[in-house]
Parts: sequence; C-alpha cells; structure tokens
Amino acid sequence: QVQLVESGGGLVQPGGSLRLSCAASGSIFRLSSMGWYRQAPGKQRELVATSTSTGTTNYADSVKGRFTISRDNAKNTVNLQMDSLKPEDTAVYYCKVVHYNGMLRFNDYWGQGTQVTVSS
Repeated sequence: QVQLVESGGGLVQPGGSLRLSCAASGSIFRLSSMGWYRQAPGKQRELVATSTSTGTTNYADSVKGRFTISRDNAKNTVNLQMDSLKPEDTAVYYCKVVHYNGMLRFNDYWGQGTQVTVSS
C-alpha cells in the first residue's frame, strides 16, 4: 500500500502563486508516473500535469506556461508550482501516483485532495 499526503492548498488572489506538495510513503517499489489532477464543482476530474520517473512531463493546455511540475525520486515527492493563477483554476487538486510493484503490476493511488481557491 502507498499513502499520499498533500499540502499547500489555500486561497489566493488572481495572478498569485501557490505550491502544492505530495509525499508518498509505505511499501514503495517504484513510482512510475506522479501527477496532479483537479476537479471543480460540477465538473469531471481532469489532468493538470504528470511526470514520469525519467522526467518527461505532460501538461493540460489550460495550465501550460503557468504551472510547473517537479518530482524528487529519492524522496518520493511531487510538487506543483502554480503561477499566474486564474479564478478558473479553482478546484480540489488531487495527487495521483502509479506504483509498480516489481512483478508486472501497476496500481493507482490517490491523495485526499487539497482545495485551491482563486478569488479576489
């Protein structure tokens, strides 16, 4: 089992910045993909950004140029630096990791979510 603990959400004014962090712990063999998703009220959960273990990143078009994902493989952490925030970025942000158990099995794990509110 892998446990995820997220931190860093909060209330920020438009144009401001926030940094989300996610730490994975437990019985970890290897984390392949680590990333962030978000879900706004009344909407489906959507991908924000992901990072593979080799550093390949992927971003939603809506956040390209404003958000930066980074990970520390040694510490099993992934961060999301969010700059130039907009009201439409308001959502609950979830950390997700894909864990490889070393025996050809991959499992998804989700964090509990952290609220990000962008409002003046």
